[in-house]
Amino acid sequence: MEVALLSFSSSLSPLCHNRISSLKPQTPKSSPNHRHLLPAIRSAVSRTKKEETVETVKSHLENCHLLAAINYKGLTVKQFQDLRRTLPDTTKLVVAKNTLVFKAIEGTKWEALKPCMKGMNAWLFVQTDEIPSAIKPYRSFQKERKLEDNDFAGAVFEGKFYAPDNFKVLETMPTRAEVYAKLLGALQSPAINLVSTLQAPAIEVIMVLKAYIKKLEDESNA
Repeated sequence: MEVALLSFSSSLSPLCHNRISSLKPQTPKSSPNHRHLLPAIRSAVSRTKKEETVETVKSHLENCHLLAAINYKGLTVKQFQDLRRTLPDTTKLVVAKNTLVFKAIEGTKWEALKPCMKGMNAWLFVQTDEIPSAIKPYRSFQKERKLEDNDFAGAVFEGKFYAPDNFKVLETMPTRAEVYAKLLGALQSPAINLVSTLQAPAIEVIMVLKAYIKKLEDESNA
């Protein structure tokens, strides 16, 4: 009897085998429409994210005084988080593809940043005219972490492009207080001192004149 039970399944007819196999759960097959739908969804999500990035860049450009590119190749997520904590509220750090940033700045004064549209960049938006104090946190971060290769790739200020070689000009600009002091000192001194002030580098003269104009406007509105 035991032998008969063990050999029972092997004696089933092909018809029975077909019936038993038909009882097994079948894996549903994906329809052609379903397969085409998934890439379309991924494409739409990707396009939406790109549009959001472009809009974010444009929003940061409002009231922006300086836009700089930083070569971030090799930086970790944690390092970015640590860096962001050192930045003042007036400075924003954004990681975005060059193509998306260029799309946001194309046709604007920031388009002068085009030489930086290569490699892997993070973007520093400085929304204050106190440029040196806005740049200093990254310089300190770079020095502490020994990130010499992660330097500024360039920047645009007042519509002019500053390459890494002449970045020192931006980092040594006078503060607002220094501009006021220099301007007032020049106006109270003999004419020759005023002439020497006007012979200073163009960017410094511009800062002095802008500060003086603002001072006059504030006094007239008081």
